[in-house]
Amino acid sequence: MSLKDKITEDLKEAMLAKDEPRVTVLRGLKSAILDVEVAEGKRDKGLSDEEIEKLFMKEVKKRKEAIDIYEANGRGDLVESEEFEKKVIESYLPKQMSDSEISEKIDDVLSSLKEGEIAQIGVIIGKVKMLVGSSADGATVARLVKEKIK
Repeated sequence: MSLKDKITEDLKEAMLAKDEPRVTVLRGLKSAILDVEVAEGKRDKGLSDEEIEKLFMKEVKKRKEAIDIYEANGRGDLVESEEFEKKVIESYLPKQMSDSEISEKIDDVLSSLKEGEIAQIGVIIGKVKMLVGSSADGATVARLVKEKIK
């Protein structure tokens, strides 16, 4: 079952269970998928699961940023809502790698680079992100690469 189909099924279940907060999040996800499909001219064939995962990673990042802003402004009520949405979205993403697992991938990339390439942090981050895909947050990858290179 594709990720898009799974979301549709989960939306139906949430609607039958009258789980309004979850229904709202799932409808938002379906809408985000549709927006990208239309924008990229893929309405007929749809997005691949990998493309949907990348989209959901962006959605999780938006929620994290909103949480930081709400916490800074003392809006605990809104933090709770964003945390719930983030948790629902993350349930459709692959298990996230730990920092130590990401560090191992960074070591693999560093060992495969030529001497002059090690100074190019952007190249290293890009290669690691290609290896880990949507199993790791880009900001975490960047932070760990910078820590390793120092």
